[in-house]
Amino acid sequence: MKKKRKQMSKKRALVTGISGMDGSHLADFLLEKGYEVFGVERRASTKNIRNTSHLLDKVNFIMGDLSDQNSLLRCLNEAQPDEVYNLAAQSFVAESWNTPEQTSEITGLGVLRMLEAIRMYGKELKFYQASSSEMFGRMSENPANEKTPFYPRSPYGVSKLYGHWITKNYRESYDMFNCSGILFNHESERRGHEFVTRKITDGVAKIKLGLADDITLGNLDALRDWGYAPDYVEAMWLMMQQDTPDDYVIATGESYSVRDFLTEAFKHIGITDWSKYVKQDPRFMRPAEVDYLKGDATKAENELGWRRKTSFPALVAKMVDNDVNLLK
Repeated sequence: MKKKRKQMSKKRALVTGISGMDGSHLADFLLEKGYEVFGVERRASTKNIRNTSHLLDKVNFIMGDLSDQNSLLRCLNEAQPDEVYNLAAQSFVAESWNTPEQTSEITGLGVLRMLEAIRMYGKELKFYQASSSEMFGRMSENPANEKTPFYPRSPYGVSKLYGHWITKNYRESYDMFNCSGILFNHESERRGHEFVTRKITDGVAKIKLGLADDITLGNLDALRDWGYAPDYVEAMWLMMQQDTPDDYVIATGESYSVRDFLTEAFKHIGITDWSKYVKQDPRFMRPAEVDYLKGDATKAENELGWRRKTSFPALVAKMVDNDVNLLK
């Protein structure tokens, strides 16, 4: 039997992965909703504040690590949260082939450690797990929904699938309020430079400003369902406001290739033929590629009232403009 929480004046949220793109956008969103936000960060010799410098005096940062269950329990005892959002992961898909064990430890087993810490903590709360469209991998139907079979094609996708299933298992085994958001690709101005979308917008900005001659990429034909991260963190929150926990696909229902992303980005700076500015390098090809991803968010739209607000061209324009301004 879960212990009832002592009622606080403000709702309290604990966010892992707060220094990442999604974590920092979620913190912004929750603060606007009047939450007290606690952000879990790993101890490091150099603090990563690229996405969180504006949050330093607004969020309670506490030390924790998904590889250390005791540290997660300490975080829970300190934050006493109403809601826990688990966004921390080794999230760069291509890197997961180089570090499959570390990816599995954090992205997969880290979810189990957090769920076990919550079970030991013993007080009522709601848990959100950041699942991923990479779990679908070689999609058996297009677009994918909550009932589409999974077929991950990377150590990252396999690790996310473990996290997804253990979240569901603990929901059913221990009557926990656990929900998973199966989010398709989503980007923003805070995306890391190692990701193809940011690599493109940063490269395009440099070409516009005369700071570079070209961009080197891998597969240009991969198709993805790209949304805007601030729209997607709202969906996370909406899942946590329901009376009954469930899993939801969050997607735009549109699919664009890397070539399409390039076309949109270069068009935004007035270049229509980008072929001479882009090189391909086999080093950036994945060992097992996911050729296309597109999601069906009908369930989230009907049950949560969620709608994406930002179009694909608007997303690309925001990212290009941001990188131009950063480089000026």
